[in-house]
Amino acid sequence: MSSPEVAPNLHRVVTGHDAGGTAIVILDDDAQNARLFEGGTVSRLVWSTDRTPADIRMGTSIEDAGARRLATAPPPNGSRFAVIDFAPYSIGPMHRTETLDYVLVLSGDVEMQLDNTCISLKAGDVLVQRGTNHSWINKTDQWARVAFVLLDANPLGIGRPITGNQSPVE
Repeated sequence: MSSPEVAPNLHRVVTGHDAGGTAIVILDDDAQNARLFEGGTVSRLVWSTDRTPADIRMGTSIEDAGARRLATAPPPNGSRFAVIDFAPYSIGPMHRTETLDYVLVLSGDVEMQLDNTCISLKAGDVLVQRGTNHSWINKTDQWARVAFVLLDANPLGIGRPITGNQSPVE
């Protein structure tokens, strides 16, 4: 039995503090900032930062950092939190970013193709990726949902990394 032809919505909640310092929910919605890739794969930006430490000032009038127009790499000295729904039978392009990536497979099965090996990951698996050349593959008839936190990193000085506004799938 195959899965739906369209990726499921991604619900997000963003918390903060009101002017008095009380913890509140600032945003409670579906992540709308999505990029569609060939084959149906969808990348949704959940949140991003443009510096470390991050700006988490109090108040309800904050920028929706999930609405920013970013490519694959985070801003310099920043971070990017995205969730990607890999379509059934999809194969992403081989690429590399100058980032440290924390990856969590939320549902489904994916493979990460490296230069000379392939790693199988299933729901609940985590991966720390350190600027390696890679491609994402979903060989199943089901959607695979994977969360990515990309942190800007010092350049390795090898290959041709994706930077700035270039946009293959993470």
